[in-house]
Amino acid sequence: LLSLPASLLGEAGTPQASTNVSGAQRGSQDWTEFASREDRFTCNFPGQPAVTQTTWTSEYGAVLPARVYSAELGSSRYSMMVADYRDIEKILTERSKSCPAGAETCRDGGATALRYWKVDLQGALVYATWKVMQRPGVTVTHLMWNFMDLVNGHQLQLTNTDKSRTFASIYMHENKLYVMEGTVPDGYPEPGLFQQSLGWLDEAGNGIRYQSIYLHGAPPPPVNSRGGQGGFG
Repeated sequence: LLSLPASLLGEAGTPQASTNVSGAQRGSQDWTEFASREDRFTCNFPGQPAVTQTTWTSEYGAVLPARVYSAELGSSRYSMMVADYRDIEKILTERSKSCPAGAETCRDGGATALRYWKVDLQGALVYATWKVMQRPGVTVTHLMWNFMDLVNGHQLQLTNTDKSRTFASIYMHENKLYVMEGTVPDGYPEPGLFQQSLGWLDEAGNGIRYQSIYLHGAPPPPVNSRGGQGGFG
């Protein structure tokens, strides 16, 4: 469960982004390439996004620190939520100390680990996708596997109760969960300028692209620089 600011609580979905950038997407604000060195991603926003500190509750009950980057353009909304799973082992191992004697979830089962922290970490992408699909009143119209700069993830398209459409992209990268959403009014084009702009940064703030598919939990493949992109910050 994610504690979101009120402006982001509308129903949501995800897009199969279009390569065409329409006037409706350009609007009166300039789209800029935003980069977060802290969360190691870059994407386009209409103007400078607001950053909100929040929390994300994992499938097995760990309350994790998270940030929401958000911006609006007319009636369209754009956001990136990043939840930090790097302390999941510590958090759920600590919770296991209060388990009833002999509880199955609190035995160190190797593949699952105490309080299922390994399952929680590896299942984060699927769990986040499921939570988006379960939003009240939404109709899921598309779900697909995809990747951005070879990082494996999911894309969804949803129709909301007010007929607006949400296009969501969800990824796990270096033990962080990324939920990227663009919501546009009925009849508007897909938010391709936003959704297709996602990229990844290394610890020095340089854009990177993997040489083969990055699968969360597997050894990371070698990287190349991302299209000549320089450093950020």
